[in-house]
Amino acid sequence: MNNQIDTGEGQGPGGRRFFARPRICPFCSEKNMKIDYKQQDVLRRFVTDDGKIRPRRQTGVCARHQRALATAVKRARHIALLPYSGEVLR
Repeated sequence: MNNQIDTGEGQGPGGRRFFARPRICPFCSEKNMKIDYKQQDVLRRFVTDDGKIRPRRQTGVCARHQRALATAVKRARHIALLPYSGEVLR
């Protein structure tokens, strides 16, 4: 996969369809935003509909904050603020 700037030459009629821009950690860029297991609205952004923790490559969170985020999600699950799974499995 090539992450160079697209000039639109030689890529077909429409050029490149997708350009992966560098992601910036939302917790590093906003210093007042904290990771807390009690803030379920913040944590839900980093959990899929199935209840899985989304990986760093999808969310753009740095390694330090991804570890803290995983711990916070697990704590929120333990005290039933977040579900372990998404919808009811049949």
